[in-house]
Amino acid sequence: MKKEIIGTSNKVLEINLTTKEYKIYNVESRDRALYLGGKGLGLKLLYDRMPPKVKPLGEENILAIMTGVYMGTGATNSARFAAVTKSPLTGIMLSSSCGGPFGMALKTAGFDGILVSGKAQKLSKIVISENNVEFIEVEELAGINTEQVQEKLELGKKDGALVIGVAGENLVKFANAVSGHRYLGRGGIGAVMGSKNLKAIVAKGGVYKIVPVNKDKFDRVKKLSTSYVKQNEVTSKNYRNYGTNSHITQCNNANILPVKNFTSGSHPKALEVSGEMFSVKHNQKHSVCKPCTILCGHKGTFNGVEKKIPEYESTALLGPNLEIFDTNQITELNETCNLLGLDTISTGTTLSYIAEATEKKLFKTDCKFGEQQGFLQMIKDIAQRKDFGNEVAEGVKSLSEKYGGEDYAIHVKGLEMSAYDPRGAWGQGLSFAVANRGACHLSAPLFSLEATLGYLKADTTMAKAYITDYFEKLFAAINSLHGCQFTSFAYMLEPIIAKYSPKQVLGKAMQYTPAIALALMDVSIYNKTFSAITGLNLSQAQMFKAGERIHALERYMNTLEGITRKDDTLPKRMLEEGLITDNKKKTVPLEKMLASYYKIKGFDNDGIPTQELLTKLKIDVK
Repeated sequence: MKKEIIGTSNKVLEINLTTKEYKIYNVESRDRALYLGGKGLGLKLLYDRMPPKVKPLGEENILAIMTGVYMGTGATNSARFAAVTKSPLTGIMLSSSCGGPFGMALKTAGFDGILVSGKAQKLSKIVISENNVEFIEVEELAGINTEQVQEKLELGKKDGALVIGVAGENLVKFANAVSGHRYLGRGGIGAVMGSKNLKAIVAKGGVYKIVPVNKDKFDRVKKLSTSYVKQNEVTSKNYRNYGTNSHITQCNNANILPVKNFTSGSHPKALEVSGEMFSVKHNQKHSVCKPCTILCGHKGTFNGVEKKIPEYESTALLGPNLEIFDTNQITELNETCNLLGLDTISTGTTLSYIAEATEKKLFKTDCKFGEQQGFLQMIKDIAQRKDFGNEVAEGVKSLSEKYGGEDYAIHVKGLEMSAYDPRGAWGQGLSFAVANRGACHLSAPLFSLEATLGYLKADTTMAKAYITDYFEKLFAAINSLHGCQFTSFAYMLEPIIAKYSPKQVLGKAMQYTPAIALALMDVSIYNKTFSAITGLNLSQAQMFKAGERIHALERYMNTLEGITRKDDTLPKRMLEEGLITDNKKKTVPLEKMLASYYKIKGFDNDGIPTQELLTKLKIDVK
């Protein structure tokens, strides 16, 4: 019979690979209340332990893997865990979310998270069980891909692993880490593990059952949250039927789909790689995180072999952005990245820069728009750091600074941009520019309100700073509780006021009176779930305050690394060059929105959180 954890264990393992020692840190109730868990608690623990200017690939950098309080309870769409570290790609703080089995295994082994520092002498794995951490050399796993590693670990049914591929071992700065068929993708988490000679982290789960403090309340909230997900068109229809690839058609129609290194926003052949086309051509089936109600993940049959169907970001950036419109070719590029352990967003955006720079004769490569083989070989060279791939492995910012073409090197703060062109969604442009980890579409995804759902006018600055701030707080909280961000469609739009307000009326309210419109939004499902699990009172207002605190702490940590207003910008292409597919040649009027954003956030004119704000949020100043 399983042991029970009531609410949450509040236990975090601190593991030092250099000394092969570990200890348990008990999370203080104050930090739980202020930072919730997941991303927020991970940031706080690193802030307390890691001084500024630590080298991302040095022994002092800490990798935090945090599960949040939802994990293991069976809460709706709760199969998410977070990673927090300092990024080797950007040199600033990095957080990422993943839905693979490692989080569940760690939580049911009795731990809310782990902090990994130091460096093993030789390539190693660590095996975490209820009462022990084993440090085991695994040089025989060197050079093998992420799928093979997980097979060779011979995991039990309740176990989970987080592993890296060849790219992580070779310290490619946008290498990812993999759990099952899910990825901690952005900013180089795989390289951080590689720098620590850490090929795999294994958790031996299934020891504990996580029981909410208030089971009756939890069951009521879960029933309501599940009903919202099943009623909402985005979660129950678009994502369930076609996954995030449903965005291909929507973004193409809205003229924000990246085509040929973000020169066009749409293409006549884009629908050939849409979610609908993947479904029809490849006998699509569900392949999801567990537990999941949305069911956005899919797999399909490609030339007789079952493979993971790429997500929207991978499809768009390894497809239309490279002028490739063949589902088989895109899937091969995606699978190659996954097996080698490369982030598909950074890879796709970097490859499109290489193709354009090759056209403009900045250097010579075989990467040509519309021709898959040159890109496929370059992906392999990047992972192996072979020939020119060794330079590409440093990221598009480094590459463009050396060879030129910075105007069309599509990144923010060194992080390659994801697949929404901000010239057709100005709020998304602001969100990209100010996002803490770089060009991140998940910090505050205004593209959904501006382009895919049509609540906001895309080409206006009105209300965009206010709404960016709102979503930064909300999503910082969601990633700390830790839930699936896709539930936000259902939890925001299915409660009675939003559901029965005509879209035109609700959209105008958001545009002209955003403070009132957003104050009426009921997203209390999130905080009610947290309260039912932990027994701690958390109101919706307190949840947003926690989100504000988490976001401000991350921003402050970045400013200690030198981030200021000069870094809150967009590629010159977005600021000065209109889309080929836009007759009006609109560009993003960033500066106007930026000034409003800083004022709303409580930052000074240089984008740095003020002493007054930090004090109000109970953040201790270094």
